[in-house]
Amino acid sequence: MTLQSKLDAFKADFEAGKPPYNVPPSVIATMRRATAELIASGAATRALRAGDRAPAFTLRDPDAQPVSSADLLARGPLVISFYRGVWCPYCNMELQALQEALPSFEGLGASLVAISPQTAANSRKSVRHNTLGFPILSDPHNDVAAAFGLRFALPDYLVDLYMSLRNDLPAFNGDASWTLPMPGRFVVGQDGVILYAEVNPDYTRRPEPEDMLPALRRAASVPA
Repeated sequence: MTLQSKLDAFKADFEAGKPPYNVPPSVIATMRRATAELIASGAATRALRAGDRAPAFTLRDPDAQPVSSADLLARGPLVISFYRGVWCPYCNMELQALQEALPSFEGLGASLVAISPQTAANSRKSVRHNTLGFPILSDPHNDVAAAFGLRFALPDYLVDLYMSLRNDLPAFNGDASWTLPMPGRFVVGQDGVILYAEVNPDYTRRPEPEDMLPALRRAASVPA
């Protein structure tokens, strides 16, 4: 079963209000409106693309240890996944799919990191919940996401909805700005150039992990 088929199945049950979700139609309508407006804004077209140079970053893992993109690229190509947080079921399914694909990435000499704006405590929860064997990094204020062109501010009506659902992003992220990253997946070569980029303003749509393998194979064939 592909990652997207799992996401589609979850979405169908969630939007149908099946137990245990029991979500009223008004909530679904508000979420759809926000996604449609983000798509219409063209925000995704301003994200970095293949051929662009990836911004360098140093972020902290759940144990407060710094993780540098330069250090990771010194070892081989780098796969980066930006996700919204442990509170997002679509993100958790994506992280699990990436974990399943991790041996394939490592077999091609690549490292994998996932980046979200959430606090270290919630990153630790991501690792536990999804049984992950790769680093989860905290991106305060979504600054690195912004450098990749992914950060956006939630509209006021969506903030109101999240608060009514007790989805308190300032508490999750330790940041009062109410911003999130659009889900994004990147493969970066050792020279710092992006070889693969997939960004979707619809958070229910995610690329398959296997989609990155051609780029990783090309990177593996180029001497560092």
